[in-house]
Amino acid sequence: MNTIKHDVVVIGGGPAGLAAAISARKNGCKDVLLIERDKRLGGILNQCIHDGFGLHTFKEALTGPEYAQRFIDEFSELGIESMLNTIVLSADGKRNLYASSRKNLTRIEAGSVILSMGCRERTAGAISLPGTRPAGIYTAGAAQNFINLQNIMVGKKVVILGSGDIGLIMARRMTLEGAKVEGVFEILPYPSGLARNIQQCLNDYDIPLSLSTSVIEIHGKERVTGVTVAQIDANYRPVSGTERLVPCDSILLSVGLIPENELTRGAGINMEGRTSGAAVDDTFMTSVPGIFSCGNVLHVHDLVDHVSSEASQVGEYAVRYLEGEIKSPDAYIKIEPRQGVRYVLPQKISGIRDFTLSLRVTEPMRDRAVWVRDGERKVARKKMARLHPAEMIRIKIKKEKLNDAKVLEVAVE
Repeated sequence: MNTIKHDVVVIGGGPAGLAAAISARKNGCKDVLLIERDKRLGGILNQCIHDGFGLHTFKEALTGPEYAQRFIDEFSELGIESMLNTIVLSADGKRNLYASSRKNLTRIEAGSVILSMGCRERTAGAISLPGTRPAGIYTAGAAQNFINLQNIMVGKKVVILGSGDIGLIMARRMTLEGAKVEGVFEILPYPSGLARNIQQCLNDYDIPLSLSTSVIEIHGKERVTGVTVAQIDANYRPVSGTERLVPCDSILLSVGLIPENELTRGAGINMEGRTSGAAVDDTFMTSVPGIFSCGNVLHVHDLVDHVSSEASQVGEYAVRYLEGEIKSPDAYIKIEPRQGVRYVLPQKISGIRDFTLSLRVTEPMRDRAVWVRDGERKVARKKMARLHPAEMIRIKIKKEKLNDAKVLEVAVE
């Protein structure tokens, strides 16, 4: 096992990792290493061949590979070092990483570490899907990989469980490839994906969406032959008498994403239960000094443009940490979600710099305002005509607004 040293080490070569590495180099760090377990950079974007990426960053609609390639080109032009086909096995609280490739096992001593490992999908086992386990059950992302990258058709008569964005996009994709999508079944009383995907992927193709409905049994031995679906009550129990059989040969699961945080936990970093990611401050630094987190491994984003923007900030902060400009303050200002807010990030701030709050609401609402308060004092307010859990809300706050705040409460009123 050989040992190497690098100033900034980025784990993950998707949109977050690429943006963070580029930012670190542009902010003066000449020794940046990016580690990616796949054979190519780009992450999940490589299989997202639909358009809609880059509207904020580049002011034009790009496909996933096109969006990724712009960052890959800049990454290459800057001469940033990368290790492909390499997986980081572990990280500790002293920023020591152990990475494995086909050639060797490497110990890496890092000045600062940026975690950008992304997400994985929930599986049939993760949601305790009832019924048999025949062939033909896929996560939506796995089906996307088979069709878009490997030219393998996964089925001809499809049921989609869950209305997350990947599931909606795959409903359209399967239809375009000649399959019949029998329906999208969502257990919640509202869709989980973006409004634009509901319109462009379901409504435009006459694909039915059934809310407060879920699969209560899978049928089939060797291959899926159908599913039984039923309406779901407020306690998420099937409503007797509403069961119906839907014949199909494939099931795509779009039931949520889980940030890939095994390395984070292994390093002893404090986690935030609401986001399933690390708890961070206004520089995106975790509870372990010098280790930063960004992108979908920190919290699930709805737009890749926000991932890139967030990661670019983290790349700068990682360099400033090396230069001694960023240190943990003696006391933080806590940020706590209140009425109508599922989570808010960061969870604490230093109060010495401007920052952006990212949050999601608990349920769909209209004509409401998001308030940020220090007790009775109003720090910020954002009025919105439509609020939805699928759409992340971002509020920029100036440090001058904080005064001597101890706790900031974020609520919808």
